[in-house]
Amino acid sequence: MSILRRVHRPSAWSKMLVPPEMMAAQSKMLYQINKYYGERVQSRKGQVAKTIREVCKVVQDVLKEVEVQEPRFISSLTECNGRYEGLEVISPGEFEVVLYLNQMGVFNFVDDGTLPGCAVLKLSDGRKRSMSLWVEFITASGYLSARKIRSRFQTLVAQACDKCAYRDSVKMIADTTEVKLRIRERYVVQITPAFKCSGVWPRSAAHWPIPHIPWPHPNLVAEVKTEGFDLLSKESVAMQGKQSAMEGDAWVLSFTEAENRLMLGGCRRRCLSILKTLRDRHLDLPGNPVSSYHMKTLLLYECEKHPRELEWDESCLGDRINGILLQLISCLQCRRCPHYFLPNLDLFKGKSPSALENAAKQVWRLTRELLTNTRSLEKL
Repeated sequence: MSILRRVHRPSAWSKMLVPPEMMAAQSKMLYQINKYYGERVQSRKGQVAKTIREVCKVVQDVLKEVEVQEPRFISSLTECNGRYEGLEVISPGEFEVVLYLNQMGVFNFVDDGTLPGCAVLKLSDGRKRSMSLWVEFITASGYLSARKIRSRFQTLVAQACDKCAYRDSVKMIADTTEVKLRIRERYVVQITPAFKCSGVWPRSAAHWPIPHIPWPHPNLVAEVKTEGFDLLSKESVAMQGKQSAMEGDAWVLSFTEAENRLMLGGCRRRCLSILKTLRDRHLDLPGNPVSSYHMKTLLLYECEKHPRELEWDESCLGDRINGILLQLISCLQCRRCPHYFLPNLDLFKGKSPSALENAAKQVWRLTRELLTNTRSLEKL
């Protein structure tokens, strides 16, 4: 009996119908998963939390220096109930801090699909350039240039690194238009200027949610759409090789808050934590073909495939993990992983075919181990 088969909570009837050895296998499976979570997953979480506290001290100090030089870049990295707002863990040694900028009001948000996963901010008709806080970053055609803002921010951060209290243990990473810091030679933190867009929903994500699927519930959809999305000033993989005049001006769409809200309820977050741990331990491969974000994306698709809350009960956790790993193998073999909200955007774009092929083999090895060995999690 595989440890990752679907199990339901045993009712009085099922106890009579299910052979005792099957019941035993089911409880063994749950025991193995809970043990893995208690040991491997919690250990990863503890280590990551410790690293976050360490790197945030440094980043906050750098951003304080930036703010002194340029008050328009106000640090929004604050701790709230032990969590840092705007901080995303890419991997245990890599983080992204989103720095929210003020006042976007004089711009119209345009996402007409010409730049997959991106949008531009254009001066509203009749609005004067001088009405914007970011006047010198507006192009002749009236666009607020993401790259120009980032370039200015990069200069400020480089100066701040030389002045801040941690100057001996932090340095800028060169050869990139991104603002990336290397801290204590061990950790990488990308700081990304961004605008929060609340109460609006992008046209390129208008198809969501897919009609006739019971998940997510309309109330949750309304919450997610009110939460809105972010516009980030960063390089977009989708834009590589495109010689578009707007390329440097474009902002990248990000749905982190929306995704996190959809993860609430059932064992979804626990499922993602286990997948991230498996990824770090077994799928941290050359060319980084499989990231935590791929896992998160496929988990959201799994929620659509299994829309009932019952299917996200703790007892179904093994099934959900398997389902997501099998989806991942399929995506790696097809060399395409569509973004959850923007299906025209392929999250494997820019990855080499050989890296994807190698990853498919590794994920298959891992999945086969989980499917055929009831005690596999003890070794993984």
